[in-house]
Amino acid sequence: MEDTRMRAAVSHRFGGPEVVGIEEVPKPTPKADEVLIRVEASTVSVADHRTRARDLPDGMWFYIPLALGVFRPRKPVLGMDVAGVVEAVGDDVTGFVPGDEVIAMLGAAFGGHAEYACVKQTDAIAPKPRNLTFEEAVTLVFGGYTALAYLNHVELAPGAEVLVNGASGAVGTAVVQLAKHRGAHVTAVCSGGNAEFVRSLGADRVIDYSVEDFTRNGETYDVIVECVGNAPFSRVERSIKPGGALLLVITSLGGMLRASRDRKRSGKLVTFAGAPVTGEDLVSLVRLAESGEYRPVIDRTYDFAEVVDAHRYVDTGRKRGNVVLRIA
Repeated sequence: MEDTRMRAAVSHRFGGPEVVGIEEVPKPTPKADEVLIRVEASTVSVADHRTRARDLPDGMWFYIPLALGVFRPRKPVLGMDVAGVVEAVGDDVTGFVPGDEVIAMLGAAFGGHAEYACVKQTDAIAPKPRNLTFEEAVTLVFGGYTALAYLNHVELAPGAEVLVNGASGAVGTAVVQLAKHRGAHVTAVCSGGNAEFVRSLGADRVIDYSVEDFTRNGETYDVIVECVGNAPFSRVERSIKPGGALLLVITSLGGMLRASRDRKRSGKLVTFAGAPVTGEDLVSLVRLAESGEYRPVIDRTYDFAEVVDAHRYVDTGRKRGNVVLRIA
């Protein structure tokens, strides 16, 4: 008799890490165009922290009832990414078969912190890098997907100057590596303790934010990628070259509302929205990982039973790269 239940990390209310507990829930059934994945690993990301704790950027209060839920979480099972093995496929699926090892981005649908998850075959799903473990492979997804979503807005000519504010997190480490791969000269902004770490990922220069304010040193960049939330256009406008871009991975409601006006007034690209990312984009990350040109970055790995500890560590705001949750 087929097992119709699975374990998942579930939160029935908003709050601290302790609201998350492992429970048995219904196992998803793939629709005609979906792939059912037996999850081996996921990550606990900043997005999971924000959704669980209702800790959103300034001015985003209106988003809470619309997307997160009013009295209880709309998405009780978090986890935006997965690495695992295809368990079953829907009748219309042609690109994957049971037994395939894959990585996938679930995005705002969440559901990765569970033993099984479904994803459409047309979404961001790709074969797992053959040279990486599941725990290593899943680190490509959240950070790499998000980095691509923003870097795909710009054409980086060889030698283009790119600054990454918040270069040591999951997204920042991905941006550093992908921008460097595209031929950019990369300046990383992070703590002094992470300087050698981001240099090892390809950063050409590191600015310790506790020592130097990159917006006041007179230097300019073709692209600034904002991964922290403390560098709005009003602060960095003079640090962006004419025709350059500010890619707001994290921003406030005010930053969103002003983006169009700032773009029109300055002639510089200012955007908070990510460009579409496809399965083929994810395949490009897989190829880079298999060739050694993209490095998985793991800070800590936790077993499924330690999911509260994983959330607690992410809540500190001090993680380097990815915090991996081993599901299997």
